[in-house]
Amino acid sequence: MSLVELVMPKMGESIMEATILRWHKKPGDFVKQDETVLDIATDKVDSEVPSTAEGVIEEILFKENDVVPVGSVIAKIKSSNDVAASFEPVTKGYNTAGNNLRTSGETIDVKEVPYQPSSVNVVKTSAARFYSPLVLNIASNEGIGMAELENIPGTGNEGRLTKKDILDYVSKKGSGQASAPVVPVHVERPAVIEAKPEIKQVAVTPTPAASPAPQPVATVKSNVEIIEMDRMRKLIAEHMVKSKQTSAHVTSFSEADVTNLVLWREKNKAGFEKREGEKITFTPLFIEAIVRCIKKHPLLNSSVDGDKIIVKKDINIGMATALPGGNLIVPVLKNADQLNLVGLTKQVNALGNAARKNKLKPEDTQGGTFTFSNVGTFGSLMGTPIINQPQVAILATGAIKKRPVVIETEQGDGIAIRHMMFVSMSYDHRIIDGALGATFLSAFVTELENFDPDRTF
Repeated sequence: MSLVELVMPKMGESIMEATILRWHKKPGDFVKQDETVLDIATDKVDSEVPSTAEGVIEEILFKENDVVPVGSVIAKIKSSNDVAASFEPVTKGYNTAGNNLRTSGETIDVKEVPYQPSSVNVVKTSAARFYSPLVLNIASNEGIGMAELENIPGTGNEGRLTKKDILDYVSKKGSGQASAPVVPVHVERPAVIEAKPEIKQVAVTPTPAASPAPQPVATVKSNVEIIEMDRMRKLIAEHMVKSKQTSAHVTSFSEADVTNLVLWREKNKAGFEKREGEKITFTPLFIEAIVRCIKKHPLLNSSVDGDKIIVKKDINIGMATALPGGNLIVPVLKNADQLNLVGLTKQVNALGNAARKNKLKPEDTQGGTFTFSNVGTFGSLMGTPIINQPQVAILATGAIKKRPVVIETEQGDGIAIRHMMFVSMSYDHRIIDGALGATFLSAFVTELENFDPDRTF
């Protein structure tokens, strides 16, 4: 008999943790290989985790609703196979550069310590308590020293401090509901980072732990309804705030005369559905125009890594999609530049339907390089969208309205009823200047206004 470790899988390049939603098995249950053992959730999508071996569940190491770093062992399976399957921890490559870890009034600069999954993914203190890199990064950002950290109660496995524990503590401390634990001034044995012998030891310098300024306590009147945020809403809120803190947002606006496009769709939508078995919306037409503009201005299809600009050769368009419960998810059309209008329409419809039925796969929300949002779907004239990190731009289209506008003809100016639409684009001013942002937006408007009313699909 051999013991196989089931680890928390990595669901995407930027995802470092997942929440356990439900265990389908309990200790003592028999499980087949590839049979679902548990459901997990990330800020992108919910997913099932299959068993990597056939056998009996020996031990479950985390409870439902626990937030678990990727690569952590979450269960052990007693397998009857002669050779246990081996799995490389998926936390390999986790980059903690640029963050400081505080320990008992001392600061350790982790920039000097290369990450080793087998030895530096946790920090061990004198109290033999372990902390994940995520918890340590939060503590560093909030000015919580190691001595204070050791006195925060943990609800994880064997009392381990989880992300939820430290965020709850920070929230209560900021609102005055919790005070920093009393800690000893002198620590006989400072915390160390466990490392392989070849890893360079890092010198430490005393740094006092900063305490956030006390915030006023919110009062709740009786004539209110209190609604607890669901998990996805919390993750969306965190993602949006992080985006604002990361990128210097600038939003440009323009207006497009989409009369030719509207009339073409009205004329061809019935024939398109009959021939292709798909309803054609405005979304694939807009994405088609975005792709053409990205090819002319590839810097909009990039991301920022420190002081480096990573220009993406693949054009993967994220499509912001509203869910029935009011939340938002962004499935991705991979290699959109390689699809014709029929292909784009089928992909848009398939991803949209999967999102609304909660049937998206993890890979369906990964790898986006530029995001499109149709805020006009619900009647909004325009919007100021927030960049979907780590991308550098997001374009939004408003509702299409008939309005009288001035048009230029060979016979002179005149007034006509046209189908008009506002468009907006938020972009990262760290690398996208106003001139380039406005040029891209104008190019998008030009693509829409020059739409060929006689084209075939």
